Amino acid sequence: MSLSETMSSDRDPFRIPQAGIEVAPLAGLASIDLNANGGSFSGGEFVTESTLGGVVVYAIYQALLTGLRTEALRKRGAINRAVQIQMIAFTVWESVKQGAAVSLLLGVVLLVFPWLAFPLSVLGLVGMGKASLDLFHAFWDGLDELQRAELLAAAMEAGVNLRRFLDGDQPGIQAV
Repeated sequence: MSLSETMSSDRDPFRIPQAGIEVAPLAGLASIDLNANGGSFSGGEFVTESTLGGVVVYAIYQALLTGLRTEALRKRGAINRAVQIQMIAFTVWESVKQGAAVSLLLGVVLLVFPWLAFPLSVLGLVGMGKASLDLFHAFWDGLDELQRAELLAAAMEAGVNLRRFLDGDQPGIQAV
């Protein structure tokens, strides 16, 4: 069984992933200082800056996920560039709406319970680990067999085991 067959049984390369709970903690902690006053923990300003920061986090993450996955579809001839751009715009818009709601809620929660910032930051690190793997898989799915083989060879030469990210380091599964 080849690596691409193994991966396709675990993840559908034709499904566009959606930003989910993995980015919520980071989105709740992200803040954009709109008026350059060093950030304020006063009610409205904190919630507004926190919400805007969360929306940006959701939008960037979703744009990367969708862009990488749709590039794979475009390379396979399943969609053209115009459809790719429409898909990116649509999924980012949907993600921005979700990100605004989540960030607004978390901003209010942090305003009332500021001590939750530390546990939320720890959850953010865990979530970013999952988000990084999702981005890696979307990138990997966009590569053809030759590019995958070259990347695996370069990683092996550098002493990095990419197989553990691809197949959970299961014995008996061949990389190429």
